[in-house]
Amino acid sequence: MKTIYALLAFIFLAALSACGNDIEPGSVQTPPSGFQPAATAVAEVVETPRIHEAVGAVQAKTDIRVEAQVTGRVLEVLKRPGEAVGKGEVLIRLDSRQSEARLAQARQAMQSAASTQAQAREGITAAQAAFSKASSTYQRMQKLHADKVITTEELEKAETLFLQAKAALAQAHDGLAAAQANVRRAEKNVQEAEIGLDYTTITAQEDGEVSQRFVDPGDLAIPGKPLLSLQTSGGMRLEAMVREGLISNVRPGLSLEMVITALGDAPLSGHVEEIEPLADPVTRSFLVKVGLPDLPGLYPGMFGRLLIPLGSERTITVPAEAIRSVGQLKTVMVKGGERWLPVYVRAGRRLDGRVEILSGLNGGETVALSVPMGAR
Repeated sequence: MKTIYALLAFIFLAALSACGNDIEPGSVQTPPSGFQPAATAVAEVVETPRIHEAVGAVQAKTDIRVEAQVTGRVLEVLKRPGEAVGKGEVLIRLDSRQSEARLAQARQAMQSAASTQAQAREGITAAQAAFSKASSTYQRMQKLHADKVITTEELEKAETLFLQAKAALAQAHDGLAAAQANVRRAEKNVQEAEIGLDYTTITAQEDGEVSQRFVDPGDLAIPGKPLLSLQTSGGMRLEAMVREGLISNVRPGLSLEMVITALGDAPLSGHVEEIEPLADPVTRSFLVKVGLPDLPGLYPGMFGRLLIPLGSERTITVPAEAIRSVGQLKTVMVKGGERWLPVYVRAGRRLDGRVEILSGLNGGETVALSVPMGAR
Protein backbone atom coordinates (compact mmCIF):
# COMPACT_ATOMS: atom_id res chain seq x y z
CA MET A 1 0.00 0.00 0.00
CA LYS A 2 2.86 2.42 0.82
CA THR A 3 4.31 1.74 -2.62
CA ILE A 4 1.01 2.67 -4.25
CA TYR A 5 0.83 5.95 -2.28
CA ALA A 6 4.42 6.81 -3.20
CA LEU A 7 3.59 6.20 -6.86
CA LEU A 8 0.46 8.31 -6.52
CA ALA A 9 2.44 11.18 -4.97
CA PHE A 10 4.96 11.02 -7.80
CA ILE A 11 2.21 11.20 -10.39
CA PHE A 12 0.58 14.24 -8.74
CA LEU A 13 3.86 16.10 -8.34
CA ALA A 14 4.63 15.50 -11.99
CA ALA A 15 1.17 16.76 -12.94
CA LEU A 16 1.58 19.88 -10.79
CA SER A 17 4.98 20.59 -12.37
CA ALA A 18 3.55 20.24 -15.86
CA CYS A 19 0.38 22.29 -15.29
CA GLY A 20 1.65 24.87 -12.83
CA ASN A 21 -0.87 26.13 -10.28
CA ASP A 22 -3.84 26.24 -12.65
CA ILE A 23 -5.48 22.99 -11.49
CA GLU A 24 -9.12 23.72 -10.75
CA PRO A 25 -11.07 22.04 -7.92
CA GLY A 26 -13.05 19.15 -9.29
CA SER A 27 -10.56 18.35 -12.03
CA VAL A 28 -9.74 14.65 -12.36
CA GLN A 29 -6.13 13.61 -12.44
CA THR A 30 -4.62 10.53 -14.10
CA PRO A 31 -5.82 7.58 -12.00
CA PRO A 32 -3.27 5.13 -10.62
CA SER A 33 -3.62 1.62 -11.93
CA GLY A 34 -4.67 -1.12 -9.54
CA PHE A 35 -5.56 1.24 -6.66
CA GLN A 36 -7.76 -0.35 -3.98
CA PRO A 37 -8.73 1.66 -0.87
CA ALA A 38 -8.46 0.33 2.67
CA ALA A 39 -11.98 1.63 3.39
CA THR A 40 -14.58 3.88 1.84
CA ALA A 41 -17.03 6.54 2.93
CA VAL A 42 -19.60 8.86 1.38
CA ALA A 43 -19.25 12.61 0.81
CA GLU A 44 -22.19 13.83 2.87
CA VAL A 45 -24.28 16.92 2.34
CA VAL A 46 -25.16 18.41 5.74
CA GLU A 47 -26.55 21.65 7.09
CA THR A 48 -23.91 23.39 9.21
CA PRO A 49 -24.27 26.59 11.18
CA ARG A 50 -22.76 29.75 9.74
CA ILE A 51 -20.70 31.48 12.40
CA HIS A 52 -19.13 34.94 12.42
CA GLU A 53 -16.21 35.40 14.82
CA ALA A 54 -15.99 38.86 16.38
CA VAL A 55 -12.65 39.36 18.10
CA GLY A 56 -12.40 41.04 21.47
CA ALA A 57 -10.77 41.01 24.87
CA VAL A 58 -11.66 39.93 28.38
CA GLN A 59 -12.44 42.83 30.70
CA ALA A 60 -13.44 43.10 34.34
CA LYS A 61 -17.05 44.13 34.84
CA THR A 62 -16.00 46.53 37.59
CA ASP A 63 -12.59 48.08 37.10
CA ILE A 64 -12.00 51.05 39.42
CA ARG A 65 -9.37 53.64 38.53
CA VAL A 66 -7.88 54.92 41.77
CA GLU A 67 -7.05 58.63 41.42
CA ALA A 68 -5.82 61.37 43.73
CA GLN A 69 -8.26 64.07 44.87
CA VAL A 70 -5.47 66.49 45.79
CA THR A 71 -2.06 67.28 44.38
CA GLY A 72 0.83 65.78 46.31
CA ARG A 73 4.02 63.80 46.11
CA VAL A 74 3.64 60.02 46.42
CA LEU A 75 5.32 58.79 49.60
CA GLU A 76 4.26 55.14 49.70
CA VAL A 77 2.56 52.64 47.40
CA LEU A 78 1.45 49.89 49.76
CA LYS A 79 -0.15 47.50 47.27
CA ARG A 80 1.17 45.91 44.10
CA PRO A 81 -0.57 44.21 41.15
CA GLY A 82 -2.01 40.84 42.10
CA GLU A 83 -2.48 41.69 45.78
CA ALA A 84 -5.94 41.44 47.31
CA VAL A 85 -7.27 44.46 49.20
CA GLY A 86 -10.17 44.95 51.57
CA LYS A 87 -12.56 47.88 51.74
CA GLY A 88 -10.97 50.74 53.67
CA GLU A 89 -7.44 49.34 53.39
CA VAL A 90 -4.72 51.91 52.69
CA LEU A 91 -3.38 51.80 49.13
CA ILE A 92 -1.23 54.94 48.76
CA ARG A 93 0.03 57.70 51.03
CA LEU A 94 0.81 61.19 49.73
CA ASP A 95 2.96 63.92 51.27
CA SER A 96 0.56 65.57 53.76
CA ARG A 97 2.69 68.49 55.02
CA GLN A 98 1.03 71.10 52.82
CA SER A 99 -2.43 69.84 53.77
CA GLU A 100 -1.51 69.84 57.45
CA ALA A 101 -0.27 73.43 57.20
CA ARG A 102 -3.48 74.46 55.43
CA LEU A 103 -5.54 72.80 58.16
CA ALA A 104 -3.57 74.55 60.91
CA GLN A 105 -4.05 77.90 59.19
CA ALA A 106 -7.79 77.27 58.81
CA ARG A 107 -8.15 76.33 62.46
CA GLN A 108 -6.27 79.47 63.52
CA ALA A 109 -8.57 81.57 61.33
CA MET A 110 -11.58 79.89 62.91
CA GLN A 111 -10.31 80.70 66.41
CA SER A 112 -9.85 84.33 65.39
CA ALA A 113 -13.36 84.45 63.94
CA ALA A 114 -14.78 82.89 67.11
CA SER A 115 -12.99 85.51 69.22
CA THR A 116 -14.40 88.29 67.05
CA GLN A 117 -17.86 86.80 67.43
CA ALA A 118 -17.49 86.77 71.23
CA GLN A 119 -16.44 90.45 71.16
CA ALA A 120 -19.43 91.25 68.98
CA ARG A 121 -21.76 89.60 71.50
CA GLU A 122 -20.19 91.69 74.28
CA GLY A 123 -20.64 94.78 72.12
CA ILE A 124 -24.33 94.01 71.73
CA THR A 125 -24.70 93.64 75.49
CA ALA A 126 -23.10 97.06 76.07
CA ALA A 127 -25.05 98.70 73.25
CA GLN A 128 -28.30 97.20 74.54
CA ALA A 129 -27.61 98.61 78.03
CA ALA A 130 -26.81 102.05 76.63
CA PHE A 131 -29.91 101.97 74.44
CA SER A 132 -32.12 100.96 77.36
CA LYS A 133 -30.75 103.82 79.45
CA ALA A 134 -31.09 106.38 76.67
CA SER A 135 -34.63 105.20 75.90
CA SER A 136 -35.68 105.47 79.54
CA THR A 137 -34.16 108.93 79.82
CA TYR A 138 -35.81 110.13 76.62
CA GLN A 139 -39.23 108.93 77.77
CA ARG A 140 -38.79 110.71 81.14
CA MET A 141 -37.67 113.91 79.43
CA GLN A 142 -40.71 113.80 77.14
CA LYS A 143 -42.99 113.68 80.18
CA LEU A 144 -41.16 116.51 81.92
CA HIS A 145 -41.31 118.62 78.78
CA ALA A 146 -45.03 118.02 78.57
CA ASP A 147 -45.32 119.25 82.19
CA LYS A 148 -43.31 122.38 81.29
CA VAL A 149 -40.57 121.30 83.69
CA ILE A 150 -37.66 121.24 81.14
CA THR A 151 -36.94 123.22 78.06
CA THR A 152 -37.23 122.05 74.47
CA GLU A 153 -33.45 122.18 74.14
CA GLU A 154 -33.05 119.66 76.95
CA LEU A 155 -35.61 117.37 75.33
CA GLU A 156 -33.81 117.52 71.97
CA LYS A 157 -30.53 116.63 73.67
CA ALA A 158 -32.13 113.54 75.24
CA GLU A 159 -33.61 112.58 71.87
CA THR A 160 -30.21 112.82 70.21
CA LEU A 161 -28.66 110.52 72.79
CA PHE A 162 -31.53 108.06 72.30
CA LEU A 163 -31.08 107.97 68.52
CA GLN A 164 -27.32 107.52 68.88
CA ALA A 165 -27.82 104.58 71.26
CA LYS A 166 -30.34 103.03 68.86
CA ALA A 167 -27.92 103.33 65.93
CA ALA A 168 -25.09 101.87 68.03
CA LEU A 169 -27.29 98.88 68.92
CA ALA A 170 -28.14 98.25 65.26
CA GLN A 171 -24.46 98.50 64.37
CA ALA A 172 -23.59 96.01 67.09
CA HIS A 173 -26.16 93.56 65.67
CA ASP A 174 -24.66 94.00 62.19
CA GLY A 175 -21.22 93.33 63.62
CA LEU A 176 -22.44 90.15 65.28
CA ALA A 177 -24.03 88.94 62.02
CA ALA A 178 -20.76 89.57 60.15
CA ALA A 179 -18.78 87.78 62.87
CA GLN A 180 -21.14 84.81 62.72
CA ALA A 181 -20.74 84.66 58.91
CA ASN A 182 -16.96 84.70 59.35
CA VAL A 183 -17.21 81.83 61.82
CA ARG A 184 -19.29 79.75 59.41
CA ARG A 185 -16.82 80.47 56.62
CA ALA A 186 -13.91 79.53 58.85
CA GLU A 187 -15.63 76.30 59.90
CA LYS A 188 -16.16 75.42 56.23
CA ASN A 189 -12.50 76.12 55.50
CA VAL A 190 -11.49 73.87 58.37
CA GLN A 191 -13.78 71.13 57.08
CA GLU A 192 -12.32 71.42 53.57
CA ALA A 193 -8.79 71.35 54.97
CA GLU A 194 -9.60 68.23 57.00
CA ILE A 195 -11.03 66.55 53.90
CA GLY A 196 -7.92 67.56 51.94
CA LEU A 197 -5.76 66.00 54.63
CA ASP A 198 -7.83 62.82 54.53
CA TYR A 199 -7.34 62.68 50.75
CA THR A 200 -3.59 62.29 51.25
CA THR A 201 -4.31 58.76 52.52
CA ILE A 202 -5.92 56.85 49.63
CA THR A 203 -7.94 53.80 50.62
CA ALA A 204 -9.83 51.06 48.75
CA GLN A 205 -13.53 51.80 48.33
CA GLU A 206 -14.41 48.13 47.67
CA ASP A 207 -12.96 44.66 48.18
CA GLY A 208 -10.93 43.58 45.17
CA GLU A 209 -7.53 42.98 43.65
CA VAL A 210 -4.95 45.42 42.31
CA SER A 211 -4.67 44.85 38.56
CA GLN A 212 -2.36 47.70 37.51
CA ARG A 213 0.01 50.18 39.12
CA PHE A 214 0.82 53.50 37.46
CA VAL A 215 2.97 55.38 40.02
CA ASP A 216 6.00 54.92 42.23
CA PRO A 217 7.18 56.78 45.36
CA GLY A 218 8.41 60.22 44.33
CA ASP A 219 5.92 60.67 41.49
CA LEU A 220 3.57 63.61 41.56
CA ALA A 221 -0.09 62.70 42.02
CA ILE A 222 -2.61 65.13 40.56
CA PRO A 223 -6.41 64.92 40.24
CA GLY A 224 -7.39 62.98 37.13
CA LYS A 225 -4.15 61.00 36.94
CA PRO A 226 -4.71 57.25 37.65
CA LEU A 227 -2.55 55.76 40.39
CA LEU A 228 -3.82 52.18 40.57
CA SER A 229 -6.39 50.05 38.81
CA LEU A 230 -8.52 47.99 41.19
CA GLN A 231 -10.53 45.02 39.93
CA THR A 232 -13.46 44.39 42.23
CA SER A 233 -15.39 41.16 42.63
CA GLY A 234 -17.81 41.76 39.77
CA GLY A 235 -16.81 38.96 37.40
CA MET A 236 -15.47 39.07 33.85
CA ARG A 237 -16.96 39.60 30.42
CA LEU A 238 -15.85 39.49 26.81
CA GLU A 239 -16.03 42.83 25.01
CA ALA A 240 -16.03 42.41 21.22
CA MET A 241 -16.63 44.71 18.25
CA VAL A 242 -19.48 43.54 16.01
CA ARG A 243 -19.81 45.19 12.60
CA GLU A 244 -22.99 47.09 11.85
CA GLY A 245 -24.24 44.57 9.29
CA LEU A 246 -24.45 41.86 11.96
CA ILE A 247 -25.61 43.81 15.00
CA SER A 248 -29.24 42.83 14.28
CA ASN A 249 -28.23 39.24 15.15
CA VAL A 250 -27.29 40.29 18.68
CA ARG A 251 -29.60 41.52 21.42
CA PRO A 252 -29.39 41.89 25.22
CA GLY A 253 -30.08 38.64 27.03
CA LEU A 254 -29.17 36.45 24.03
CA SER A 255 -27.02 33.41 24.87
CA LEU A 256 -23.85 33.25 22.75
CA GLU A 257 -20.75 31.09 22.71
CA MET A 258 -17.23 32.40 23.10
CA VAL A 259 -13.74 31.00 22.76
CA ILE A 260 -10.96 32.30 25.02
CA THR A 261 -7.79 31.19 23.27
CA ALA A 262 -5.68 30.98 26.44
CA LEU A 263 -8.18 28.55 27.99
CA GLY A 264 -8.38 26.23 24.98
CA ASP A 265 -10.74 25.75 22.05
CA ALA A 266 -13.74 24.62 24.06
CA PRO A 267 -16.55 27.19 23.68
CA LEU A 268 -17.91 29.00 26.72
CA SER A 269 -21.48 30.18 27.02
CA GLY A 270 -22.63 33.59 28.24
CA HIS A 271 -25.43 36.12 27.89
CA VAL A 272 -25.24 39.50 26.18
CA GLU A 273 -25.27 42.02 29.02
CA GLU A 274 -24.84 45.27 27.16
CA ILE A 275 -24.65 46.70 23.64
CA GLU A 276 -23.32 50.23 23.30
CA PRO A 277 -25.86 52.02 21.09
CA LEU A 278 -23.29 54.21 19.34
CA ALA A 279 -21.20 52.66 16.56
CA ASP A 280 -17.51 53.44 16.17
CA PRO A 281 -17.40 55.88 13.21
CA VAL A 282 -14.09 54.45 11.98
CA THR A 283 -14.77 50.69 12.10
CA ARG A 284 -18.57 50.93 11.83
CA SER A 285 -18.82 48.44 14.66
CA PHE A 286 -20.73 48.21 17.94
CA LEU A 287 -19.19 47.19 21.26
CA VAL A 288 -20.96 44.09 22.62
CA LYS A 289 -20.36 42.89 26.21
CA VAL A 290 -21.04 39.25 27.06
CA GLY A 291 -20.77 37.83 30.58
CA LEU A 292 -18.20 35.09 31.21
CA PRO A 293 -18.41 32.30 33.80
CA ASP A 294 -16.06 32.46 36.77
CA LEU A 295 -13.15 30.29 35.64
CA PRO A 296 -9.63 29.78 37.01
CA GLY A 297 -6.94 31.27 34.82
CA LEU A 298 -9.24 33.92 33.34
CA TYR A 299 -7.67 37.38 33.46
CA PRO A 300 -8.47 40.80 31.99
CA GLY A 301 -6.82 41.50 28.64
CA MET A 302 -6.99 37.92 27.31
CA PHE A 303 -7.88 37.50 23.63
CA GLY A 304 -11.30 36.06 22.85
CA ARG A 305 -13.69 35.42 19.97
CA LEU A 306 -17.43 35.94 20.12
CA LEU A 307 -19.29 33.39 17.97
CA ILE A 308 -22.34 34.96 16.32
CA PRO A 309 -24.71 32.50 14.58
CA LEU A 310 -25.86 33.55 11.10
CA GLY A 311 -28.18 30.67 10.24
CA SER A 312 -27.10 27.52 8.40
CA GLU A 313 -25.62 26.58 5.04
CA ARG A 314 -25.32 23.50 2.83
CA THR A 315 -21.94 21.91 3.35
CA ILE A 316 -20.23 18.87 1.82
CA THR A 317 -18.01 16.95 4.22
CA VAL A 318 -15.77 13.91 4.00
CA PRO A 319 -13.83 12.07 6.71
CA ALA A 320 -10.44 13.60 7.43
CA GLU A 321 -8.88 10.28 6.34
CA ALA A 322 -10.12 10.91 2.78
CA ILE A 323 -7.96 14.00 2.29
CA ARG A 324 -4.54 13.47 0.71
CA SER A 325 -1.99 16.26 0.46
CA VAL A 326 0.74 16.40 -2.17
CA GLY A 327 2.60 19.67 -1.85
CA GLN A 328 -0.04 22.38 -2.05
CA LEU A 329 -2.58 20.01 -3.60
CA LYS A 330 -5.38 18.35 -1.68
CA THR A 331 -7.09 15.46 -3.38
CA VAL A 332 -9.80 12.91 -2.70
CA MET A 333 -9.94 9.48 -4.36
CA VAL A 334 -13.45 9.21 -5.83
CA LYS A 335 -14.95 6.04 -7.25
CA GLY A 336 -15.95 6.44 -10.85
CA GLY A 337 -17.51 3.24 -12.16
CA GLU A 338 -14.99 0.50 -11.61
CA ARG A 339 -12.05 2.89 -11.21
CA TRP A 340 -10.78 5.22 -8.53
CA LEU A 341 -10.09 8.77 -9.73
CA PRO A 342 -8.01 11.35 -7.79
CA VAL A 343 -10.01 14.60 -7.72
CA TYR A 344 -8.50 17.94 -6.70
CA VAL A 345 -10.56 19.68 -3.95
CA ARG A 346 -10.44 22.83 -1.83
CA ALA A 347 -10.81 22.00 1.84
CA GLY A 348 -12.21 24.20 4.63
CA ARG A 349 -12.97 23.74 8.31
CA ARG A 350 -12.70 20.61 10.40
CA LEU A 351 -16.11 19.57 11.73
CA ASP A 352 -16.02 16.76 14.31
CA GLY A 353 -13.52 14.53 12.52
CA ARG A 354 -14.73 15.48 9.06
CA VAL A 355 -13.43 18.11 6.65
CA GLU A 356 -15.55 20.68 4.83
CA ILE A 357 -15.14 20.55 1.04
CA LEU A 358 -15.57 24.03 -0.36
CA SER A 359 -15.31 22.96 -4.00
CA GLY A 360 -14.49 19.87 -6.05
CA LEU A 361 -17.30 17.53 -4.90
CA ASN A 362 -21.08 17.66 -5.26
CA GLY A 363 -21.98 15.31 -2.42
CA GLY A 364 -22.96 11.67 -2.50
CA GLU A 365 -19.66 10.47 -4.04
CA THR A 366 -17.94 7.38 -2.65
CA VAL A 367 -14.47 8.34 -1.45
CA ALA A 368 -11.49 6.28 -0.40
CA LEU A 369 -10.00 6.38 3.07
CA SER A 370 -6.31 6.02 3.73
CA VAL A 371 -7.00 3.88 6.83
CA PRO A 372 -10.14 2.11 8.00
CA MET A 373 -12.60 4.47 9.78
CA GLY A 374 -12.22 4.35 13.54
CA ALA A 375 -8.56 3.28 13.37
CA ARG A 376 -7.41 6.75 14.37
